[in-house]
Parts: sequence; C-alpha cells; structure tokens
Amino acid sequence: MSEVAIHLDDQLKQALIEKLAVIGLSIDEYVNLAARQLLVQGKVPFEIMTEIDVVTDTTRRALVLAEAKELGIVPDDSPEFSTIEALKVYLDQ
Repeated sequence: MSEVAIHLDDQLKQALIEKLAVIGLSIDEYVNLAARQLLVQGKVPFEIMTEIDVVTDTTRRALVLAEAKELGIVPDDSPEFSTIEALKVYLDQ
C-alpha cells in the first residue's frame, strides 16, 4: 500500500477528526472511502457546498414561515408595496 500526504490547517484537521469520530472513521478511512466512491461513481461522491450554501437556523425558519404563508397555513400579514415611494414611507414610520 502506498502513502499519500495531505496538508490541512490545524483547525480544519481537528474539526475533521471530531466529525469523523462521531461516525467511527479516521481521516485515512474517510479519504480511502471517498477515493473508492469516486472510482465507483465516476464523480465526487458528495455535493460540494460552500459555507454560504449551508442554511442557518434563522434562514431555515424564514423559509418555513414563507412557505406556510404561501400555503395559507398562517396568515400573510406582510405589507405589500406597489411603488418604491410607498415602501420608503412605510419604512420611515
């Protein structure tokens, strides 16, 4: 078996160790698993997301509320404006 060295900053390495420990994997096992899945699937075996793609609790709640209003589950008491001027007047109150 050959060896491959990877470089991770200390914070990333520690966070990775902690996350993988929860599912019972080491970094080495995870890299092997990902490499094998890349070969089997012919693509990166997971969705690549940036931190900005990760929905925060506040955003998730806003999305749920918006959908509930859209479906009529909760009343939609959000003000609506037909002009920018009307919006400005409302915001200045």
